[in-house]
Amino acid sequence: MDKKSEPIRDYRDLIVWQEAMDIAEDVYRLTKQLPRDELFGMASQLRRCAASIPANIAEGWGRGQRRPFIQFLRIAQGSLKELETHLALCVRVSLLESSEVSRVNERCSRLGKRLVQYVRSLDIGPEP
Repeated sequence: MDKKSEPIRDYRDLIVWQEAMDIAEDVYRLTKQLPRDELFGMASQLRRCAASIPANIAEGWGRGQRRPFIQFLRIAQGSLKELETHLALCVRVSLLESSEVSRVNERCSRLGKRLVQYVRSLDIGPEP
């Protein structure tokens, strides 16, 4: 049985949560390259917004109702856009090379599209 046909029993089964965790892991690795004087600045900002993406997906799932879940998915989208902005700034001020962030940017783009599609799919059906 392929992964997409398995039933979703938990937030950990959601592709959006899995991809968000991959992004957060990548960001933690990437921030290890930042200068020590950015440990409490940009490194902290990047890590917080990256970690908040899967955390908001999980928290929304834990609410057990569609409307709050959709709201938390939208918050996760906001954190994703915040992360993309911080990464772009890191490149602009030469803290990171664009080649170093390209993989994370590609993952962010893919996750952003998935989140939009997921919210749309949840937003149109009847309340269970």
